[in-house]
Amino acid sequence: MLNPQLKIIQQLAQKRKVAVYLVGGFLRDRLLGIEKWDFDFAVEKNAIPFARSFADQIKGAFILLDQENGCARVAKKSDGRITTFDFADFRQKTFKGDLKHRDFTINTIALDVQDLNECVILSGSEESKILPPKRRQDDDSKRMLNRHLIDAYCGIKDLNKKIIRMTSRHVFKEDPLRILRAYSLRAILGFKIEAKTLGQMKKDKELIFNVSAERIREELFKVLSSEKSGQVLKEMDKLGVLDRVIPQVSVMYKCAQGGYHHLDVWRHSLQTVVELDQVFDEVRNNPDIQRYLDQPFAAEHKRRALIKFAMLLHDIGKPETKKKEKDRFSFHSHEHAGKRITRIVAKMLKLSSDERYMVEDLVRWHLRPGYLSNFKRPSEKAIYRYFRDTKKEAVSILLLSLADQRATRGPLTSEADQKHHEKICRTLIDRYFQDQKKEPFVPLLTGHDLIKKLKLKPSPLFGKILKESAEQQVLGKITSKEEALKLAKAIVQQEKDKK
Repeated sequence: MLNPQLKIIQQLAQKRKVAVYLVGGFLRDRLLGIEKWDFDFAVEKNAIPFARSFADQIKGAFILLDQENGCARVAKKSDGRITTFDFADFRQKTFKGDLKHRDFTINTIALDVQDLNECVILSGSEESKILPPKRRQDDDSKRMLNRHLIDAYCGIKDLNKKIIRMTSRHVFKEDPLRILRAYSLRAILGFKIEAKTLGQMKKDKELIFNVSAERIREELFKVLSSEKSGQVLKEMDKLGVLDRVIPQVSVMYKCAQGGYHHLDVWRHSLQTVVELDQVFDEVRNNPDIQRYLDQPFAAEHKRRALIKFAMLLHDIGKPETKKKEKDRFSFHSHEHAGKRITRIVAKMLKLSSDERYMVEDLVRWHLRPGYLSNFKRPSEKAIYRYFRDTKKEAVSILLLSLADQRATRGPLTSEADQKHHEKICRTLIDRYFQDQKKEPFVPLLTGHDLIKKLKLKPSPLFGKILKESAEQQVLGKITSKEEALKLAKAIVQQEKDKK
């Protein structure tokens, strides 16, 4: 039994008497044993009305992608999952000619929708499945599949060799985003970019400036979402691609640091992402941390990717604040300068407001764990203030700090200090999740109390009183509303005495 949505596409193709081919990432991923539900179809002609008709039949959302080139998308939500179906007109008279205009050989593997019935191997109880993951395929089903696949550019051969190869030297001029897509595929699949393809990417890299920020952002975040993002970012930097994506990073080039560092600011920043990949791997069996890292933001980018984005930019304020003081360099307030520059980068890439605020906070507070580890045992007050200020990003900053310290290996850095810093960070991470499981904090004093009991009017003094009262309550120095009100009166008097 064929998937009902794919059956409708098949019937529409027959009714409209047009050739329709399933092509690209879906087939590639299924051959690799990766289960995804995003489909791409090449339509002989009139792809947009074809997509409209399909959307009407499945009651899906129709999205016009490109009127001029005949591209449209249909999205359908089912069982909590969104499946997308993209339809595009042939870019040449023949389908083989169309395939030549696709980006990489591993994305040219295709299947005529009229052959779908022959390739269905498993029909699950929840949904019918086409081309099940590799682990479910037996020898007969593989032979059946290979008989029907169209592989005009040796995509399967490159898939087996784990190579990313351009279909022609013109592909990056046709769409410069493909340069970044080569890296996102490398990051996700672990494939190697073929030498001639890499050479052409280097020649055409300036064309990236012509690509929209939204498209650049999505390919960058595919890299950041992978387990080897640090390594791939280094490769992008080596080819001169990364500063085409984020031009602001160039200010960090060759900016020397002090004796605690063995790398300049930019190479240190790249290395911190490599270290963060390792930190994430070390905590992969911690369910609390995994749930935390997998939380999506407004644009469906997960927290883990956003931490890596902030990691790349955490020291971007250093060149601006660099000063020579006697025999050393200082970078006072570089976190504040960095936050300002990070805001510019986040807006340039059109991150959502929530994402922007999150990465700004990470850059602003990234030094705080280091301050805490300056003490053999940080005070409860210092710990409370850390969690108060960093709020829900407390663990993000601690993970970032772990990676930051590991990438700091200058002659003044000692192994004992490194181990102490790691211990402080890991202790605070555990404490954060322990606190999350406790009863919610209920303050003894509220703004209503200040208005009713002390006859105060809302003002900046409100915030000061409530902030101090909450801190004293958490530290156990006040335990009743009466004591909280007494503290509030004392603060009011102090403010009067200053005048």
